[in-house]
Amino acid sequence: MRVIAISTLNDFWLQPVYKDAEMPLRAWLFEVQKANWESPKDIKAQFGNASILKNRRVVFNVKGNDYRLVVAVAYVYQAVYIKFIGTHEQYDAINALTVELKS
Repeated sequence: MRVIAISTLNDFWLQPVYKDAEMPLRAWLFEVQKANWESPKDIKAQFGNASILKNRRVVFNVKGNDYRLVVAVAYVYQAVYIKFIGTHEQYDAINALTVELKS
């Protein structure tokens, strides 16, 4: 899979308060870039804790659920678009079905 907006993850873990997210996010990135997802079933097989939502959205728990990562998956294009990364508390304040990256 191609991951779009990797810089978003990098910008996140470079913040001192989120430094502990770097290794788990790098591990997630490594696994996703090797993947070949054709359906939500493929994601669940690889990441059993992932939550499959409507609108091709998926929520991943990062670092024991300290952080949440929301992506949109375009299976046809083999692309994963980063939509949100934040703490569990920050995640609770957004709508995972509609959240978009801030420009």
